[in-house]
Amino acid sequence: MKKQFIHFIIGSITIGVLIVSNAYAIRLKDMAEFKGVRKNQLMGYGLVVGLNGTGDKAGTDFTVQSLVNMLERLGVHVDKNNVSMKNVAAVMVTANIPPFARVGQKIDITISSMGDAQSLQGGTLLLTPLRGVDRKVYALAQGPLSVGGYTVGGAAGGGTTKNHPTVARIARGATVEREIPVTLQGREFLTLLLNNPDFTTAIRVRNSINEKFGQILASTADSGTVQIQVPHNFRNNIVQMIAAIENLQVVPDTKAKVVVNEKTGTVVIGENVRISTVAVAHGNLSIQIKENVNVSQPSPFAPAPPDGTGATQLPLDNGPIMAPGGQTVISPNSDVYATEEDNKLLLVPSGSTIGELVRALNAIGVTPRDLMTILMTIKAAGALQAEIEVI
Repeated sequence: MKKQFIHFIIGSITIGVLIVSNAYAIRLKDMAEFKGVRKNQLMGYGLVVGLNGTGDKAGTDFTVQSLVNMLERLGVHVDKNNVSMKNVAAVMVTANIPPFARVGQKIDITISSMGDAQSLQGGTLLLTPLRGVDRKVYALAQGPLSVGGYTVGGAAGGGTTKNHPTVARIARGATVEREIPVTLQGREFLTLLLNNPDFTTAIRVRNSINEKFGQILASTADSGTVQIQVPHNFRNNIVQMIAAIENLQVVPDTKAKVVVNEKTGTVVIGENVRISTVAVAHGNLSIQIKENVNVSQPSPFAPAPPDGTGATQLPLDNGPIMAPGGQTVISPNSDVYATEEDNKLLLVPSGSTIGELVRALNAIGVTPRDLMTILMTIKAAGALQAEIEVI
C-alpha cells in the first residue's frame, strides 16, 4: 500500500488528505467476526477505601448508605450521621468478558468515580460482583487501583491535576465465576459478519472461502452477512475451519466518500473519489472592527459650562456636589475595515486518480476551512462523484 499525505496548515488547524493509490488485501479476521463469538459487557457498583482525604464528601448520601450497609453485613452497627466519607468513594466497575472465558480466568476492569471524589489514587476496591444484562453475577472484582494521573492542591484552593485521577484500572482485577455458554462443535452453519457492510466485499469474501475449500460452502445473505456451511469432516473440528477462514486475504471495497470534521478542520478524501471538470472561484472576505475611545479632558481653570450655574453637578449616591468649571467628555470611535482577496477563476480538470484530484485542489491554494466549503459547493454542482459526511 502506498500512501501520500498532503497537509494544509493555517494557525493551529491542520487538514490531512489521505491518498491510497493501490488496493490492498487484509485478513478476514481484521474485517469481520463470527456471529456469537464476541465480548460481553459487565457492570457493578462498589466502594473504594483507603483514599487520602480525596473521597466523597459527607453529603453524598448513596456513598454513606452503601458504607453503612456493608458494615451492617459485617456485623458492625454504625450511625450514618457519624460516618466520615473523605477516605471512601462510590464507584462503578466495568469490564468486558471475552468469548469462551472459563471459571477462574482473570479479566481487566475499569473503575470510575460516581460521587464528588477528587482522586482515586492509593485506593483499594472492595469485593464487587460484576453482573451482565441478565442481572446474573459473572465475575468478582477486588484489588488495589492503578491511577494514571494525580491531583495536588494547596490550602488556599490552588493546585494542579494530571489526566483523570477519578478513573482507574486493575489489570486482571476480576475473576470469572460464571461462563457464558458458546458451543461451536457440531454446528452445521457459521455466520460471518462484516464490520463494514458492502455488497462487493461480501461477494469477494464468499468467493475466497469457496476457493479455499474447493467447494460451494459460502453464500451471501446480504451486504454484511456471509453464511458458511460446515462440511462433515469439520463438524468436530470447527476451530481449525475458523482459523483457516480468518487468515484468508480479501481486498475490501469502499464507497467514494469525503469525511469532513468541522470541529478540528480535517478533511479525509477516500481512494475512489473522483471529480468532473469544474471552474472554481473562491474569494475570502475579511471584516475587522476596532473600537477606540476618545477622552476629552478639560484644562485646569477651564471656564464654567454655559448653564449659568458656574459649576458642574456630579451625581453621587449621597447627592450631587458642585465641582469647578470644565467637563470630561468620552466619545466612542469605531473603525471598520473590509478586505476581499482578488482570486481568479481557476479551472479544476477532471481527475482519473485521487492524486490528480489532490494536485488540482492544491493548485487553488485555499485554507482548510475554505476547502470544506469548496468541496461541498462542488458536490452541490454535481461535479464531485462522492458522498460527503460531516462528523
